[in-house]
Amino acid sequence: MSKPLVRAVMILTWMVMGLVAALIILLIVMFRNWNQPPTFASEESTEETIIASAPAAAPAPPDYWISPDIATVPSDADGDLILYGKDLIAHTSKYLGPKGSVAQISNGLNCQNCHLDAGSKPFGNNYSAVASTYPKFRARSGTEETIPKRINDCFERSLNGQALPNDSKEMQAIVAYINWLGTGVPKGESPKGSGITALAFMDRAADPDIGKVVYVDRCQSCHGADGAGMMNPEGTEYTYPPLWGPHSYNDGAGLFRLSRFAGYVYDNMPLGASHENRQLTPEEAWDVAAFVNSQERPHKNTKADWPDQSKKPVDHPFGPFTDSYPEKQHKYGPFQPIADAHKK
Repeated sequence: MSKPLVRAVMILTWMVMGLVAALIILLIVMFRNWNQPPTFASEESTEETIIASAPAAAPAPPDYWISPDIATVPSDADGDLILYGKDLIAHTSKYLGPKGSVAQISNGLNCQNCHLDAGSKPFGNNYSAVASTYPKFRARSGTEETIPKRINDCFERSLNGQALPNDSKEMQAIVAYINWLGTGVPKGESPKGSGITALAFMDRAADPDIGKVVYVDRCQSCHGADGAGMMNPEGTEYTYPPLWGPHSYNDGAGLFRLSRFAGYVYDNMPLGASHENRQLTPEEAWDVAAFVNSQERPHKNTKADWPDQSKKPVDHPFGPFTDSYPEKQHKYGPFQPIADAHKK
């Protein structure tokens, strides 16, 4: 056999042997992988991927009362009455103020100046518990009161005006709206977020002079240096209500009690504040309440109020009282000694 042929045979032999070796190695690798479980991304990285791709969890619903959706008002005559009632609460002065289109029986304030967002704001002196708790006995009048009676209390005190006839369309509409707001509230219950927050008593009297500083800094830009508020351009209702003077609430109104005014502003003032976003300290709320309620305002004869004098709240500012504390302390505090005396 010639040398070139021998060399070609050897080269071919080495090539075949190389291919066989490669095939053996490939078979070994394949056999090993065949008997092993498949590999995946680590458990930790998988969880991260799932978490990253999952939608954000919905926020937990609040644990306090929320107004029913206005879109659920029925599209019928009953619904029309409810919506008219809402408009009367939001724009009372437009219908029943000094220039009212229906009657002229109030001072120009709107009901929602005290009952925020037409009585639907949580912790904003809302109407959530009215339908569920009325009729009820009220110590201030010494009688069982209906919803219309309670509404007219506001007209005669907070609006410093005259009572609405119970059979008027306006009274019926307001009652219908208030009853609708109470949808779903069990009879006899007052849900969390209803009414006004009760602040703890301070260990001193509320101070009108300190409160004036708070008022100038936090309230004056809306309500004015003279407390007269700001009327809308049409002159039909207040954009920002007067806090004292001839067009404000009279001294028989609930907000003339310091605890009521302080709890109200604590959760709701100045503009933009809320229960979750308070902008005043409790002390500032007490002191600004003292300043506002030390100013001149209309007077109401309240001699018939609280026929059982022992039921008067500690911050009711007018005597006679069943305790020995003076009117000034009943108005400005400190209130805890009075409360302790009433427990004996």
